[in-house]
Amino acid sequence: MVKYTLPQSPEIILNVPGKDSAKARDKAMDQVMELMDEGKLPTDLAEGFSSQQLIEVKEAATDTASDEDAVTQAVQVLSSLATLKLKVQESREEAMAVRAAIDVLFTDKSVSEEEITRIKEGFKALKNFAQVNLRYQEARAKAEEARTVLDRALKSTET
Repeated sequence: MVKYTLPQSPEIILNVPGKDSAKARDKAMDQVMELMDEGKLPTDLAEGFSSQQLIEVKEAATDTASDEDAVTQAVQVLSSLATLKLKVQESREEAMAVRAAIDVLFTDKSVSEEEITRIKEGFKALKNFAQVNLRYQEARAKAEEARTVLDRALKSTET
């Protein structure tokens, strides 16, 4: 069922079976003509009116549906946080070893070519850890709100 209204008379709702289409709009126009013929249309459409000027009226989502969407989204945010936490934990040790090795570049101490090669190879692990850690920190902030949504949804009505 699709509903239409007239911009000039938003209080008039025209119900038409099916979904929004040219055919449905034509049926709604038939209803407009009937209302005009019966004198029940408070608006003067003397300048003409076409089916394209009909406005589709959409029902607002119910609170339950939007609450369910919020819960689903909260679970997805928390799931993402869990995945990122694992990635951070898995890459932290190697990244910290590379980070410690970088300090040798800032000293006057002699460094072998092998050490430099190992450090360069470790940059990828360091970069991956740093990126995942940043995403984890952002996700953690969002997850606080998600946790609140879930707590509210799980709250018992019993006192």
